[in-house]
Amino acid sequence: MITGPIKTQIDQLWNAFWTGGIANPLEVIEQITYLLFIRRLDDLHTLEENKATRLKKPMERRIFAEAKDPKGRPYEDLRWSRLKHLAPSEMFVVMGEHVFPFLRSDLPRQLGSADSTYAHHMKDARFTIPTPALLAKVVDLLDHLPMDDRDTKGDVYEYMLGKIASAGQNGQFRTPRHIIQLIVELTAPQPTDVICDPACGSAGFLVAAGEYLRERHPTLLHNAAQRDHFHHRMFHGFDFDNTMLRIGSMNMLLHGVEGPDIRYRDSLAQDHAGEEEKYTLVLANPPFAGSLDYENTAKDLLQIVKTKKTELLFLGLFLRLLKPGGRAAVVVPDGVLFGSSKAHRELRRVLVEEQKLDAVVSLPGGVFKPYAGVSTAILFFTKTNSGGTGHVWFYDIEADGWSLDDKRTPLLSDDKLGAAPRIALTDDEHGKNNLPDVVARWSQRNGSERERPRTAQSFCVSKADIAAQGYDLSLNRYKEVVQEAVAHRPPKVILAELWQLEEEIQRGMKELEGMLG
Repeated sequence: MITGPIKTQIDQLWNAFWTGGIANPLEVIEQITYLLFIRRLDDLHTLEENKATRLKKPMERRIFAEAKDPKGRPYEDLRWSRLKHLAPSEMFVVMGEHVFPFLRSDLPRQLGSADSTYAHHMKDARFTIPTPALLAKVVDLLDHLPMDDRDTKGDVYEYMLGKIASAGQNGQFRTPRHIIQLIVELTAPQPTDVICDPACGSAGFLVAAGEYLRERHPTLLHNAAQRDHFHHRMFHGFDFDNTMLRIGSMNMLLHGVEGPDIRYRDSLAQDHAGEEEKYTLVLANPPFAGSLDYENTAKDLLQIVKTKKTELLFLGLFLRLLKPGGRAAVVVPDGVLFGSSKAHRELRRVLVEEQKLDAVVSLPGGVFKPYAGVSTAILFFTKTNSGGTGHVWFYDIEADGWSLDDKRTPLLSDDKLGAAPRIALTDDEHGKNNLPDVVARWSQRNGSERERPRTAQSFCVSKADIAAQGYDLSLNRYKEVVQEAVAHRPPKVILAELWQLEEEIQRGMKELEGMLG
């Protein structure tokens, strides 16, 4: 959790861009990403220098070579620790004519494979800060941000990413952090998992999964094999927006993952040879843009579900990507749950009859405001290719800790928000944040939850009941409403009560007349 002073510094940084002429929040975060990457490169180079000094050996890997760039400037001059001391006009020239060409072309040759993912996404880096004065101000503000601790670095970048959503633009790239946390808590990633988000955006799901593993498996990085798996083979993300690939890669780097597989891929439009049955866990909130032309859609997906609807095609994709036994948690629009088309019904039938549908968690209507008001739910399923659905667990989230209007203001203090708050909630506070209760009841979905009535906030429905309803997965199809019983009274009793009431009124009127007379 970052402190107030750090938030103030970031706000000042953001305002500097806006007053300096860059109003697009995505462009702001992109330029900040480049500068943070340059600072990170200098930190890595310094670590190598210190290691060589301690061991009294030559440096094993130099990020900034002992040579000059194609324009004759020493690579050492491109280090953050030297750039920040230059006069604004010189800094501006060096940044545009030397540092960014270095990021685009020289860096990939000088970095080892562990860092190549970041170098790859910097190959199209563009320097768009318009003036030397703005560059000098931004470099000074970034230099004073504390970036030594992994948790702080990650929180700083997450807070910056939050600016994208709060600005009301490009918000589709960012799922609320507490919803991501809930999904990760319920899927409980394991050290052996191979995790994929085929529409990764800023890599929020992958970052949260990494943080969960560090917290719940503190010895994970003590084992050499597990450490190598964590840094180089566990995390996979696809996107077809190069800006988001850079932002997502930086997000992973600042959260301490050295070599994630974050790469360009139009998940719905390409075949998936080499990707089939590769992953054990899929976490995603894919974009639902409507429909695609058949020609642009991968033929292997159309074999699973014949449709143009992207929300259905993504679910088909996830089934294709998962290994048998692999599990998925996916945010879907409510139409997926009750849509009446042949493709909708068939996909739901596949999930229930051929795979194992674990749960349907309904989200409040305003959870993605201010940039989307569509009603959504989270589907949890396991790929088995042989059925296995016995009962499906339903939970109706009515409150997620924030107001459900466009402002999305917190309803509780920070230590009582999210799916795993630091302080236990009271019954009244549960009415403002249902997420911890979702986690608690999830663990009992094969036990005491089976006994809950369908009037409760969560309950289970048998596969037979779901099949009888045409595989409709909307919670309201099964939820029962408690109706208060109205006692039946004979008409004679009601009339007697009315006569008695009239007599009391008449007596009251006479008493009032006597007092006034």
